[in-house]
Parts: sequence; C-alpha cells; structure tokens
Amino acid sequence: MYRVMLQFEESGPGVTGEWASGATARKTYREWIGLYAAKDSAVVVQLVEETDGVRRTLRRWTAQGEVVAAGELAN
Repeated sequence: MYRVMLQFEESGPGVTGEWASGATARKTYREWIGLYAAKDSAVVVQLVEETDGVRRTLRRWTAQGEVVAAGELAN
C-alpha cells in the first residue's frame, strides 16, 4: 500500500490518501506538490510505502527541497 500525506505545517494536521498502485500514489504526490507546496512554504508532502506494517518514506518534499530514498525511482 502507498500513502501520500500532506501536512500544512511540520508535525501539523494533514490529509492522507491511500492507493494500491505506486504509480497512482506517485502521480498524486507530484500533483499535491504543484497544488499546495509550491504556494505555501510550510507545506510538507510525503510518499510512503507500507509493507507488512512497516512504513518506509520514499519521498519527502518541503520548501528546502525534496529528499528521495535510496532505490526510489528518479521521477
């Protein structure tokens, strides 16, 4: 399962979407950056993969830039 999490400030309230498809989650992650993060420097967007109850952050975007986990696709 993949989750995209949008927080309006670090450690603040947010919105989460869940998808079985990594491609759909990645597309949503990029869309949310364009819709929200590009306009508000406090926004944090994360793409998380969960397997067997273990969460792994694949991508994290903040105003300081994007962090991409080792092994994650370049796009």
